[in-house]
Formats: sequence, C-alpha cells, structure tokens
Amino acid sequence: MHRVGFIVPQDFQIMSLAALTAFELANLPPTGPHYEIHILSERGGLVRSSGGMTIQTEAFGDPAFDTLIIGSITAIEMPRSADSFIDFIQKASRASRRTASICSGAFVLAEAGLLDGRRATMHWAHVAEFKARFPNVTAEEDRIFINDGPVWTSAGMTAGIDLVLALIDSDLGPNTAKSVARLLVMHQRRLGGQKQHSAMLEMTPKSDRIELVLAHIRQNLRNALTVEDLAAVAHLSPRQFSRAFLDETGESPAKAVERLRLEVARFMMEEGRHSINEVARETGFGDRERMRRAFLRAFGVPPLALRRSARQEPTVVA
Repeated sequence: MHRVGFIVPQDFQIMSLAALTAFELANLPPTGPHYEIHILSERGGLVRSSGGMTIQTEAFGDPAFDTLIIGSITAIEMPRSADSFIDFIQKASRASRRTASICSGAFVLAEAGLLDGRRATMHWAHVAEFKARFPNVTAEEDRIFINDGPVWTSAGMTAGIDLVLALIDSDLGPNTAKSVARLLVMHQRRLGGQKQHSAMLEMTPKSDRIELVLAHIRQNLRNALTVEDLAAVAHLSPRQFSRAFLDETGESPAKAVERLRLEVARFMMEEGRHSINEVARETGFGDRERMRRAFLRAFGVPPLALRRSARQEPTVVA
C-alpha cells in the first residue's frame, strides 16, 4: 500500500485537491486499493481554503510517506513559510520515497532546499518571482510537470492531475494510469514536456461559427482541411471565411491547422506509442519529411529528438 501525504497550507486552493481524485480512482476494484491518503496540516483540524470552504486534516506526525505532496495557495506574491512548516517538509522528504508539489507548492520545496540544483516548474504567472527568489533552481516556465530525481513539480491546478497520473504510471503501469484518465473523462494524458498554453486556448474566436471550425479541425486532423473545406463548415465563401478567421484568431487558417497538428503530433511523439509514420499520418502531415520540417520550424528540433528527450527525462522506479 502506497502511503500518500497531502499537505494543505492555510488558504489553500481547493482545486489542488482534485489531483487526489486520480489516486482515489486507482483504488477502485478489481485491482485496488493501492493508496492510503492522508490530508495533513501543521496543527491538524479544520483548515480554511481560499474560497472559504474547510477541510478536516491530520496534524504533522510520522514524516515517512511513499509520496508527499505540497498543495497550492492562491496568491499574487507568495508568502514565506513558517520555519516549523519547512522543518517538517525537510524531515518528511528525507523519510519519504518522493516529494511533489502542485503549482505554487514549488515555493515550499525551494524554501526547504529540495530544489537546489534541480529543474522545476510551476504556474507561468509565478515564474518571474520564483526565479528571483531561488536562483539555484532551474525554473522551466512552460512545462506541465517535471520529474527530477525524487522530486516532482507541476504547473497549474489541472496539471497536478497529470502529475499524479504519471506517479500512478510509475507505480502501477501505463494501463492503470490510462484507465484512471478514462474514468476522469480526460481527452488525453498530458506528458510533462507539453506546453502550459494550448493552441486551442490561445485562439479565442468571437463567433460560434469560427469556434465550430476550430473544433472541426481538432477532430479531423487526418483530413486535408483546405480553406474550401473549412469555409463550408462555417457556411461562408472561402474569401469571407479567410478574412473572418484571421480577424478573430489572429492567424490564417493554414497556420492554425499546422499549430493544432503540431500540438497533437508532439504529444504522440513524446508519448512514444506510435511510429513516426503513424504520427505523421494521424495528424495530417501525410509523410514524415513534411512533419520533420514543421517540427524544425516550430521547435527547432526534429520529431525523433523530442521523443529521445522525453525518454531521457529522469524517472522514479517504484
């Protein structure tokens, strides 16, 4: 049984607890239970979240856990932690197999010295302050999560779910992690190397018709997706459609199609479950050479280099 300690600071962000749902679902029969979850705080009892809700917690005690996770708080500038709080984090990290943080919880790990000389990530809005306060940590601002030795860090709240799925993958294997992701109704498991900003979120059209076109592109990447095809989805002439699409998204239809293809292709390459020819075919690039040129333009490296990089990231063996 894996013993998980989840620390909630005062005024914690309630959504950071969502990551624990993945552990909960991994406990379901017929294979579970696998995880014993403890919600912790320095003094125990009720702890108030930033939204006003409270949660019952256990006081700090036995510092030995399989996995220790630091929750996040909602703040523009991160306050410094109490010495007693940091003391427990340091003791628990030495006694536990691995230590992790969700979003701004990385500040606590850095204060405890656990990130010195390591790579870490956090929500993009905190990166500038983090870099100024902790110059001995390599902060990477556009990662979903990072595993560096026994320490794991994640970006925003939903990225905490991706981090926990990776922990489950490490503990119980990819099939269990995939099953949990399916129960969470997640569109896809995001790997640590994915960008915090998605192409779909960055393109925010004003009209339903262009929104419908973007959804059509995402669902039909294998197809040619010509301007004429997309204009028909929007019920506009090709010229009207091209002008409206550029006005609402800031990009041409061709550029948007390539960005969405690249986003999915990068995920598939880093996941490592498909050959490069399959990825090129499934994402609409057609052939590996065309996809290679697109990767070089967008990422500065070919697809296989990203796959090798994903495989070489430090991992924890259960």
